[in-house]
Amino acid sequence: MSNDNKVGAVETRGIEPVPDEERRGGPLQLFWVWFAANISILALPLGATLVAFRGMNIWQAVLVGAIGSFGSFALVGLISVAGKWGGAPSMTLSRAVFGPRGNHGPTLVSWLSRVGWEVVNTTTAAYALLAILHIAFGVGAGSVLTVVCLLAFVALTLLVSGLGHATLVWIQQRATYVFGALNLVVGGFLVTKVHWHAVLHAPAAPAGAMIAGIGVIAGGTGIGWANAGADMARYQPRQVPGRRIVAAAAAGAGVPLVLLISLGGLLSTGDHTLAAASDPVAAIQAMLPSWMAVPYLLAAFGGLLLSNHLSVYSAGLTMITLGIRLRRVVAVGIDVVLTLAGGVYLMLIAKNFYGPFITFISLLAVAITSWVAVFLVDMGTRREYDPDGLMDTTRGGVYWHRGGVAWPAFTAWVAGIVTGLLFTVAQTSDTDVWFAGPLSHTWPARNGLGWLVAFAVAALVYLGLRAATGQGGARRSGRPAHEMSRVSS
Repeated sequence: MSNDNKVGAVETRGIEPVPDEERRGGPLQLFWVWFAANISILALPLGATLVAFRGMNIWQAVLVGAIGSFGSFALVGLISVAGKWGGAPSMTLSRAVFGPRGNHGPTLVSWLSRVGWEVVNTTTAAYALLAILHIAFGVGAGSVLTVVCLLAFVALTLLVSGLGHATLVWIQQRATYVFGALNLVVGGFLVTKVHWHAVLHAPAAPAGAMIAGIGVIAGGTGIGWANAGADMARYQPRQVPGRRIVAAAAAGAGVPLVLLISLGGLLSTGDHTLAAASDPVAAIQAMLPSWMAVPYLLAAFGGLLLSNHLSVYSAGLTMITLGIRLRRVVAVGIDVVLTLAGGVYLMLIAKNFYGPFITFISLLAVAITSWVAVFLVDMGTRREYDPDGLMDTTRGGVYWHRGGVAWPAFTAWVAGIVTGLLFTVAQTSDTDVWFAGPLSHTWPARNGLGWLVAFAVAALVYLGLRAATGQGGARRSGRPAHEMSRVSS
């Protein structure tokens, strides 16, 4: 590896494309990165929701979990292939699609979403750590101890994310063994809580419920990571087959998610407590004796930490892409400070803020999905990313387009967002509805598929505008036009 991308050393590279001679590793690295980010036992409520609120039996829940998890992370893998082509983070590559100015909107949404989920991860992990201290040492939660727990989590996050790519990859693989084993131990105990008679005699749900369930799982898993796909894959050598990168992302995340979603479905058959809980950490803890609660809470803490490593690393790169002139490690530091402040506010100041906060960042998923659609359509005919052009945000740059904006892409992105919101309902409860689109009474809206509508509309509008304006293949050179076909070859 190069001197700035070694385990234990601070990665000095920012968003500039990685030269071919500095690319090392292979798809197995990506497998462990995505496996680690998805071994959190907090995936259990997703499976519980399929059974409790969608009425599925366990076999349907397993199938829906598999399609939603593997399928959505296959999209993450496809965007990761672009990272191999261009050697740059996802939102930096997005400059080629939207133009340096047009890319500010998608990049800002990506950064807000990433930081928002980091705050949720940090807060939840701090609650888990407080519970461990209470069980093990009888220590009561107070303001000072709450801040200490928050600091401990963000410090562990900064230690890995601040050092950078090589350290993150190394830690994710090895920590997976530890926290994965803890998850297996806790999961094995939870299996004893399953109402097997109810599981074996549960009726099947209609096909429509399964379709909606796939959307729920995809929206709650891979879609949220799609705009970070290339961030880790940018160090992959060009000769690595694209299909292996897609498989690494899909399998790395899909295997742990399907196991956890299935267990959540089993636990919720005959008992809807987990699915209805506002705090899934506490709900699962209540199912366990105190001697098993500590391993469970450690597994929850570790899973959140491994997910946060990747999220903070990606958020730092996204901040730089916005045009803020910072070293990558400084951008990561700012990110964790904001995360700490958000955690302090959530835990010590806000009243009933947890639900509304998650509702806000869930709304951002519509905009992220619209970006994914435009980006993937562009990949379908793209030949290569110009490394100098990605870094040139001045007038006359190769990706300047018109006024710094690629209007077909930007228009399609906005069209996807607007249409998706028509089918979106944002609420923290039945009585606290933030926003309800005019079409919120329709089947897609009732089943939480507004993001899927956004994807379809953005893709179709972009295809139409590209055809009408003759854009889509200009200023691209070097890589054969059929490169995308290699993903499946």
